[in-house]
Amino acid sequence: MPTVIQTTDELYQALQENDERPYGRNRTVTAEELVDAAEQFEEPVPLVHALLELQEAYTYGSEPRKSPVVFARLLTLFDEQPDVFDERLRHMVFWRFKWVGHALRQLPEIPLASLRQWLTEMRDRYEKAGLGLQPYYGQAYQLAAHVGEDTALAYELWAGRARTRLSDCEACEICERALFHLAAGDDARALETWEPVLNGKESCQEEPARSLSYALLPLLRTGAADRAGELHLAGYRGCRRNPSMSGEVGRHLEFCALTGNEARGLELLAENRNLFEEVDSPLEQLDFLTGVEVLLRRVEHLGHGELPAAGYPGRTWTVAGLHAEVRGRADDLAARFDARNGTSTHTDRRRTRLERAPLLDALELTLRTRSLDDVAPAAPAAAPVSRTATAVPEALPELIFRARELEEVGHPDAHTCFARLRTLAAARDYTHPDDPAVGPLVRLRADLLADEAGRAGNDDRFAEAAALHEEAAALYDDAAEPGHAAVARACALLAAAQVPGAEGDADEPEAKAAALTAVHESVVRLHEETAGLAPYQEGRLLRLRATALGLRLQTTGSKEHVAPVFAEADLLHDFATRHDLDGQISGALLLRASTHAISGDLPAAVAEIDALLDRLKAHGPAWHLPRTLGLRGRLQLVLQDPQAAHTDLTEALRQAAEWPADTVDAARLHGDLGEACMHLGRPDEALRHLTRSAETNLRRGSRIDAFCTYSSAAQISLDLGRVEDCIALLDSLLAEPDVVSGELDDRLAAQLRLTRARALRAGDDLKAATAEFAALAAESAGWDDDPGSHAMIAAETAVLLGESGEFGPAREAADQAIAAHARDPRYELLSNCLRELARLQAQQQGAEGLTAARAFLADAARIADEARAAGYEPRGRSLDSALAYEHGRVNAYAGAYEDALAALEEALALLGELGPEDERAGEWAECVRLAGAVEGLYLERPAPALTRLDAAVARLTALGHTEETGSLTALAARLRDEE
Repeated sequence: MPTVIQTTDELYQALQENDERPYGRNRTVTAEELVDAAEQFEEPVPLVHALLELQEAYTYGSEPRKSPVVFARLLTLFDEQPDVFDERLRHMVFWRFKWVGHALRQLPEIPLASLRQWLTEMRDRYEKAGLGLQPYYGQAYQLAAHVGEDTALAYELWAGRARTRLSDCEACEICERALFHLAAGDDARALETWEPVLNGKESCQEEPARSLSYALLPLLRTGAADRAGELHLAGYRGCRRNPSMSGEVGRHLEFCALTGNEARGLELLAENRNLFEEVDSPLEQLDFLTGVEVLLRRVEHLGHGELPAAGYPGRTWTVAGLHAEVRGRADDLAARFDARNGTSTHTDRRRTRLERAPLLDALELTLRTRSLDDVAPAAPAAAPVSRTATAVPEALPELIFRARELEEVGHPDAHTCFARLRTLAAARDYTHPDDPAVGPLVRLRADLLADEAGRAGNDDRFAEAAALHEEAAALYDDAAEPGHAAVARACALLAAAQVPGAEGDADEPEAKAAALTAVHESVVRLHEETAGLAPYQEGRLLRLRATALGLRLQTTGSKEHVAPVFAEADLLHDFATRHDLDGQISGALLLRASTHAISGDLPAAVAEIDALLDRLKAHGPAWHLPRTLGLRGRLQLVLQDPQAAHTDLTEALRQAAEWPADTVDAARLHGDLGEACMHLGRPDEALRHLTRSAETNLRRGSRIDAFCTYSSAAQISLDLGRVEDCIALLDSLLAEPDVVSGELDDRLAAQLRLTRARALRAGDDLKAATAEFAALAAESAGWDDDPGSHAMIAAETAVLLGESGEFGPAREAADQAIAAHARDPRYELLSNCLRELARLQAQQQGAEGLTAARAFLADAARIADEARAAGYEPRGRSLDSALAYEHGRVNAYAGAYEDALAALEEALALLGELGPEDERAGEWAECVRLAGAVEGLYLERPAPALTRLDAAVARLTALGHTEETGSLTALAARLRDEE
């Protein structure tokens, strides 16, 4: 406790504050301290309240051993001083007999005879108090089910009785009835019984999360896989990391294991690592560990026993190692319960779960569907071979010749050969061929470095690429290969110019353009000064010259930089044509098309691309087709022909599948295809492509691009109302190691969290949403370089706090938003926020909240004045008319009806005359409706109100705004009926 409690008022305040904390060790420790504090007072009532809070903390904090001890103290107080307990406290005492029964069942060291004795105690006390016995029979049934006795009679004695005030809530009883049918093998009847909970009609503190976890497998068995997936997302979020719901977490892990989602299961296991040490209930431990074992057993069966797994603290676990540990502990727990109960029930139930075969090969649960291969640590692997490639030669000289031959024409399979050579050359017993045609070992080492540098450049690791190319050039010099050395140095120059500059450098584009100009000049000199160049080497140097100027144009967009690119591209094209260099001919034509596009001549760009595609189909190289189709698809998007773009990009992806993964930027293709799908109104398909794009970027190390794309996918899913999909995706991303460690860009991480907070709000999880918004508002307050974003976050936080009735914190958050707005204006955002806060306070507090509500509106008026002075034009409603309308609504909520009517009249005057195509018709009609309601209903002046309404209906009808007349006609009819 932060301060010493000296009065009972302070104690009750502290109890209330603790009640708002989440269950867990912090709440429990505070509850223990509050019991100590309550014992100082002579009156027993504060102690009763403190003991009740402590028992609740133990019960929902998964500490069943301590709950009965606290209740024993309560029961002693109840027996000794019954008059201290009013009706509410008396009800709570009798209610918590069930809590003790539940706690005792979870402890295998408690003899079965003691459990039955407790039930007898409960029955005797209920009978003595004149209470119905349905709750007692509910406990008796649950004990029978736990032990494994025949439950038919116990079920009928409970379920056949009428409910009482002390019966478990409807949702909990529904779950128990459904579990009875489930144990009997009747999935359909169990699901039918569960339906009121599954569809959200019945709920409580642990429901529907508990029922959802049990219903997942029956839904799969009855063919409702899609619904099972939806309920998995919703149900898991309700129980994750919660020690008192560890069994439910275990069932979600089991569900992942049985639906082809083993990778997600491992991810969720890592998120719930706290449960290995925070669950003090042996029964909950058994339930959780069995679910964990189902998952680990499946992963190990699939050959991934060496994957890392999150387990007990204090050591690093593999799947196989954790599986063995969990199996031993769970077997011991099951044996202890069976020894206590005199049955084999818990061992049998464990065996049934562990031996259950997968119910589906694959079920897409989230937007981020990954396999076990995706989560395995990256390991060096040979480059994939394209479907069109010939076999890699076995003999070393032939392998070297083949690698160089493929590399000369830019064939993707050169990487495969070099990967094999890299492995052979690294071996201790490697012997280089003594063959003049092969060349010395230093030449091979240079080739391998050049190949590695090319891979680094393709992955945008430009600094690494530059260093490797320089190293390769030096080795080529040693090998007396000046042509190769010149190409390597040119590549190093171009890579070095693409290394990102200092963040926030305002001159970076100019500096980069100057650097690329220097690169071009240096490559031209290399070209001119290097004697004996082979045609393919000269072609590469020409290509690098043209590429440098193309990148310069891309950097500056300057018209004066267009012609030099075309000139270099034409030089390359002419040279390549004379020497039959098909790859360089393609490169020259592609560069011309890109230059047309950058300079704004899209028809010319498309014409160039069409000609290039015809040439590639006739002469090749075939591996250039996917990239070329991708460019045409992007051009079609700019030309606003998404269907043509979709066709080209789909074909590009199909063609890309024919080649190794690093041949084409598949992430870019998927991203562009996702954009085309959005334009075509196919958001589900768009989400699939966006997530594939993001995951591809993640695998190749482009994490910023990946997270940005995933952020877009999350926002789209939220816009589509797929709230749980959005939250599950963001939860997965926010659990990535570089996000958790703070290595990811803090603004990007904040954007992910902001979208998640909005999704939580959309999913009606206001408590979690408010906590996240508040945390973001606190963090963004330090963004001195971006006060506008802080204004946005603080404004959203303020509104959410207002919705929760926390108007003090809401006022503070609004003031933060106003202060940030002063540095980076957000007129419409702030006006909307302040008006909404005023409405919420007046609506929730009536006349009592009118002064504070009007203060919000006064701030909104100042914002409107500032916007008017700055010449700001809002995208939505006029700030002035919206403010006048809100004055009307706020005053109406507070009972100041004359003020409300005057404000609404002002709003109508500000809106002015309507026109036939006027977008303000809806706003105008709503002002009239509210004015009519205030005047006719609250001020009891129906005649002028009807005149107002009838005139408005006639006016709207004459202007063609018939849809807006419905609410006005309905109100007029009501007023006439009341007359």
